Amino acid sequence: MQVRIESEHLNGIKVVAPEVFEDERGFFMEVFRVDQYKELGLPYEFVQDNHSRSQKGVLRGLHFQWEPPMGKLMRVTYGSAYLVAVDIRKGSPTLGRWFGIEISAKNKKQVWAPAGFARGFCVLSDFAEIQYKCTGIYNNKGESGILWNDPEIGVNWPVKDPVLSQKDQSAQTLAQWLERSESDNFKY
Repeated sequence: MQVRIESEHLNGIKVVAPEVFEDERGFFMEVFRVDQYKELGLPYEFVQDNHSRSQKGVLRGLHFQWEPPMGKLMRVTYGSAYLVAVDIRKGSPTLGRWFGIEISAKNKKQVWAPAGFARGFCVLSDFAEIQYKCTGIYNNKGESGILWNDPEIGVNWPVKDPVLSQKDQSAQTLAQWLERSESDNFKY
């Protein structure tokens, strides 16, 4: 079975499409295979797997971690969600730009967003389950977020009044993060 990179965005984000065998009984696919990921230049050493379930209209993000730097390989295993990644790498030619795509249990695609991107999603179906493989172990002292509706970024979310956590409602803007990271010498 083959995995292929369907598209690339913002100098780091990759949409990954696995080969899927389907018949009247259901389907089978290889979600991750180290040799193929390595050959495609995708990460192949993950240290943590996460699984999230949310109801329609929930928006989580935009989250990132710098210590240790964390990249995420994300997929939707139930329902559908709009996955977003924003480039927050200082000096990047795509700093502040975003990429978004609808991923579903039906289309079975995955999104790789390396460290240096803030990531988030909003749920489009009644419920959605998102699973993601991480390249860094979670550290609450080395993580933060960017305001989901930061006007400087302008993510075009497909929900008008999302359900947000208090933490996501009060997240910093990208400009505030860049100022803070400069003064504290954070680097990706």
